[in-house]
Formats: sequence, structure tokens, C-alpha cells
Amino acid sequence: MKNISLPKNKKVYFASDNHLGAPTRKDSLPREKKFVAWLDSIKHDAHTIFLMGDLFDFWFEYKTVVPKGFTRTLGKLAELSDMGIQITYFVGNHDLWMNGYFEEELNIPVYHKPQQYLINDTSFFIGHGDGLGPHDKGFKRMKKVFTNPVAKWFFKWLHPDLGVRLGQHLSVNNKVISGDADATFLGEDKEWLILYAKRKLEQQHYDHFIFGHRHLPMEIKLNEKSTYTNLGDWISYFTYAVFDGERLTLEKLEG
Repeated sequence: MKNISLPKNKKVYFASDNHLGAPTRKDSLPREKKFVAWLDSIKHDAHTIFLMGDLFDFWFEYKTVVPKGFTRTLGKLAELSDMGIQITYFVGNHDLWMNGYFEEELNIPVYHKPQQYLINDTSFFIGHGDGLGPHDKGFKRMKKVFTNPVAKWFFKWLHPDLGVRLGQHLSVNNKVISGDADATFLGEDKEWLILYAKRKLEQQHYDHFIFGHRHLPMEIKLNEKSTYTNLGDWISYFTYAVFDGERLTLEKLEG
């Protein structure tokens, strides 16, 4: 379990599922500007920022090429990182092909699996949330293809103009990848991330489980001491979570 000592008057922020570039870069630009303005507004009290996946609607890192666009976001992340704010990235199902760019250019560590943190005396289990729990079977099958080394090798040898265009098309139009099926609350007995969190609690206690992926802001009590929080998204809800060292709150961007 990774330890974070949160100084007085500093906070930890969590955000997920921006899907920048969807349905087009032009259409997502207003959302990107909102997100960048929010990042700028929290830099005075942010100690740590967790970006919980699907920042981009499609992302693939070639050896010397990354997708065009998102300059405002990448520049602001570089600025905050250079200020000493700790930023951590969890890949989602739209950007799971990250391979060193964020670490090398932005000094942002990238994780492909959930991680456990102890922030002051509060324990967290956090990740994007895709492929966890007893369901999400369609994506689990697709993820095996996406992460297959042979499939990645063949895709890498497509010209970037073709590869990125194909990836963007699939990302927007394939319902399994796009997450359109994740927009409806299924009930606590069928929400697979809730079931997953309850199963983890049988092995070890965590105060908070924080995920994205579902595109639905949620705060669900798992028992008297544990809570599941879903971060919603920056498409319809513009929601995020804040931990001040004692209390976790789910908040909504004003305006």
C-alpha cells in the first residue's frame, strides 16, 4: 500500500472519463477548456491529483508519435507537475495503450491496474474500474484482444494517420468500447463494481473504493465503514471527488 502524507490545508482530487476527442476534437474542445480551467483553479491547494482513466477517447503511443491535439490539457498537466503537484494516471479502456509518454514528458506515473493508498490514516482502493467484478464480460473479451502483444504489434505498424483514424472510429461507434451501455444505474445488487468492492472487503478493509468507467456519479455505503464512489464523467455531469485529509466528497463543477 502506497503512503501519502497530506499536509494541512492541502487536498487530493480525483477525476475521470473526460473522453477528449469525442465525438470530434472540435466538439470536445469546450469540455477540454472547462477541464483545464478546473485544473488551474485547484492548483493552489492540490497536493495530489488522481486522473482515473479515459482522459482521451482514443490514445495510442507509437514509438515516436502520439495523437494530435489536447495541447491545452497536456500543457496544464506539465505545468502542475513542474509545480510539484503529484499527479497519477490510471489507464481506462480508451487509453490503455499508454507506454511511457506521460512518465517521460510529464513525470506522471501510469498504472494499468488498481492500486491501494493510505492517505494520512484513510485507506483507498482506486482504479478506472473496467473489467472488474463478475460482469463487463464484453469488454473483458475485447481487452484480451487489445492487450495481446501480437495485435498491438500489427496495429503499431499501421501508418499513424490510418491507425489513429481507425481507433477513433471504433472508440466512438463501438458500444462496448464507448461505454454507452454504462449510462444506466443497474441497482446495487447488479452494479459489478459494487459487487467487486464488497468481495474485496471480505479480504481486507478499505475506507473508500473510487472508480470511474461507469459515467455515473455515485456514493454508495458498502457497510458502516466503507464507501464506494464513482466519479461520474466530464461529458454530462462534470463531477469529481475531493479528499481534505478527513472527508471525501463528490462535487460538481459550477457553471
